[in-house]
Amino acid sequence: MTQTQVQTQEKTQTKVTYTKNIGFRKRLNQRVDEYFESNNISKRDNAAMYFKTAVILGWVIGAWTFTLFGPAVIWAKIIGCIVLGAGIAGIGFSVGHDANHGGYSSKKSVNRFVGLIYDVIGLSSYLWRFRHNYLHHTFTNILGHDVEIHGDGLVRMTPVMEHKSYQRFQHLFVSLIYAIIPFYWSLADVHIILFKRKYHDHIVPVNFKEIFTLLVGKVVWLGLFFITPMAVGYTPIQAFIGFSIAYMTYGLLICNVFMLAHVLEPAEFVEPDPQSNSVDDEWAISQVKTTVDFAPNNALLNWYLGGLNYQVVHHLFPQVCHIHYPKIAPILAEVCAEFDVQYYVYPTFTEALAANYGLLKALGSGANSTLDLVTP
Repeated sequence: MTQTQVQTQEKTQTKVTYTKNIGFRKRLNQRVDEYFESNNISKRDNAAMYFKTAVILGWVIGAWTFTLFGPAVIWAKIIGCIVLGAGIAGIGFSVGHDANHGGYSSKKSVNRFVGLIYDVIGLSSYLWRFRHNYLHHTFTNILGHDVEIHGDGLVRMTPVMEHKSYQRFQHLFVSLIYAIIPFYWSLADVHIILFKRKYHDHIVPVNFKEIFTLLVGKVVWLGLFFITPMAVGYTPIQAFIGFSIAYMTYGLLICNVFMLAHVLEPAEFVEPDPQSNSVDDEWAISQVKTTVDFAPNNALLNWYLGGLNYQVVHHLFPQVCHIHYPKIAPILAEVCAEFDVQYYVYPTFTEALAANYGLLKALGSGANSTLDLVTP
């Protein structure tokens, strides 16, 4: 059997199917298409997104320059590193996220070029597309497929996962994990592409181009954020501390925001039928059930988070630029009401954050009876 046949066979065996189609997705797409057509608006290639990209890149470049060459005062350096980390998170939330989803431009080449900014900030754009676009968006909140809720067994993010005694403290130590996870991601990228080449049972196709891009990306990333500070006069320890502050800030922001979409009540955690490996639901409806929006009226978060507070909308329209999500959300709410599907929205960021940490605490204690666990 050839390698291609093996990969095809394994992919077939690991593929989860959604067995229903009641017309929800068709109706929703129709309504959203009508909105864009009637208002003569493009789904991608929007001036507002280009301007936002310039602002965020200016933010990162400015913070990087200030931190390296600004006043030689320790508190100023620390603030500069924190602001730099927040800017890098902004790239992750908005620019790289849209581009790697194909939602930045209608031209694939533009999306791929802009998407390489993930490699510049230390994250493989290729592996991110496979892990996030394919595994997470297709199999949302399904353990063994959605890598984003696996936590490598350290954090229990779903009641389907086996409980371990040390996890009863996870709501206390999870922030430390968030802070160091960017470093783990970068190392894991190298391990996955060069050696393991799979997530769970899902084979990751790898070729020379992706290996080359990964390695060049790591060199550029370390060169910009670690080697350059030493080249301009900082000691290795100073460079490491500054690098760590920036990337720990980035990790705390990016992980907290992601968790607020899927790891909190009332988001559902789905178990496919073990015999057929299928979910008795329509895929689009499952996306609504497994995902939660938050803070829709917070203008600052709407801008900074790149529409990730409209995560339900994003899961249904990942290839639409996020600047349109506030207008799509009311349409989604209307279609959900029409099909009697519950669309969950937390009014504020703090309420969603409290719900997330509350669920992490409950899962860490081993409880699952109060959770909305979907079984076939």
